[in-house]
Amino acid sequence: MLDMELIRKDREAVASALAKRLDPAEVTRALDEIQQLDQDRRALISAIDAERQRRKAEARAYAAAKRAGAEPEVSAPEAGRKQLAELEAELDEVQSRLRTSMSELPNLPADDVVPGGKEANRVVKVFGEPPKIEKVRDHVELSRALGLVDHERGVKLGGSGFWMYTGWGARLEWALINWFVDRHVAAGYEFLLPPHLLLHSAGFAAGQFPKFHDDVYHLDRESAPRGQFLLPTSETAILGAYQDEILDPAKLPLKAFAYTPCYRRESAGSHSDERGTVRGHQFNKVEIFQFTLPEQADAALAEMLAHAESLVEGLGLHYQRSLLSAGDASASMRKTLDIEVWMPSTGKYKEVSSVSWAGDYQARRAAIRYKEPGGKQTRFVHTLNGSALATSRLFPAILEQFQQPDGSVLVPEVLRDRLGTDRLVPPGR
Repeated sequence: MLDMELIRKDREAVASALAKRLDPAEVTRALDEIQQLDQDRRALISAIDAERQRRKAEARAYAAAKRAGAEPEVSAPEAGRKQLAELEAELDEVQSRLRTSMSELPNLPADDVVPGGKEANRVVKVFGEPPKIEKVRDHVELSRALGLVDHERGVKLGGSGFWMYTGWGARLEWALINWFVDRHVAAGYEFLLPPHLLLHSAGFAAGQFPKFHDDVYHLDRESAPRGQFLLPTSETAILGAYQDEILDPAKLPLKAFAYTPCYRRESAGSHSDERGTVRGHQFNKVEIFQFTLPEQADAALAEMLAHAESLVEGLGLHYQRSLLSAGDASASMRKTLDIEVWMPSTGKYKEVSSVSWAGDYQARRAAIRYKEPGGKQTRFVHTLNGSALATSRLFPAILEQFQQPDGSVLVPEVLRDRLGTDRLVPPGR
């Protein structure tokens, strides 16, 4: 969430940044409400402090009169308890409303992030060229012909939006994940395997709750009374693992990564752009994450972006990098750059990685701080995350970009030793 002090001191700058994402009238209403609640909160705190001081003075006078054997001219100390309790209850309500209103505000986009939706995204890098394929077959046709993915049995098992990797397809999927793991370990990231069930606090910390509460799978309250849900991305788990902690600044940046399946309620697409494994309710992803000092964030973003791109380049895939507009990026992020691979069957690019900088937005929600050497005050860390990589779109891109006229698919060189073959061929050949 945002810094309340920043809203107090420079509302105009906050409003201008938020207007990149929200309607200006909506921004005005939200900030008016927040500032009024903040004023009410501070007034109630002052009233409570004054009431406590009054009660202390009355209590001292009452006790002194009793010791002197005189009849007290002030009421007994218990007389003011009801008024104090009412003020404290009112403060609790105002603080709860303020916290809710603050938590619903998106992050402030970085200065170089423009307003708008997908139409305002800007391509800032292109790697390689689209492969020249005389007769393009799409990844669904290829995966079926090569026996790599069983879509029908996946639906039989999980319903629409699920699939099952089989044979060489399962081995290719696993080879990708293991190659990513090796590359991240070599780059200094700590490997984590977190729980797939998370508490509500982790979703709030990441900025997914309350706005996107309905986009994830929740367990029913009878079986999960603490309100658990299936993680939609391991970003949520890595961030949540450090909630309410004060990190050692000497150990920052703290670099971690995790492999998990990701579970999302978003609709599986029937459009040609989203057929097969391109969009579904469960997919595999390796996520990299960094906790940094504020002054380390720019370098960390550049390093994470270069690292994620090195994976796509290592596979030999043609891709582009896009700087997302404010309206197309996650509401929790100040800046996001997408790595998008070329899909020959549709003539379009599909995102396989988003590398993002959240500033201190998530750290405020998660209360993740650091203490400056020799200082007593704590400050919030900055957080960054990046897909490295999501396989459900990378897998189709490999099939389509490396397809051959004879129906086979070349295996990327970096995966050949892991698979024990340089080519995927139809069963029986």
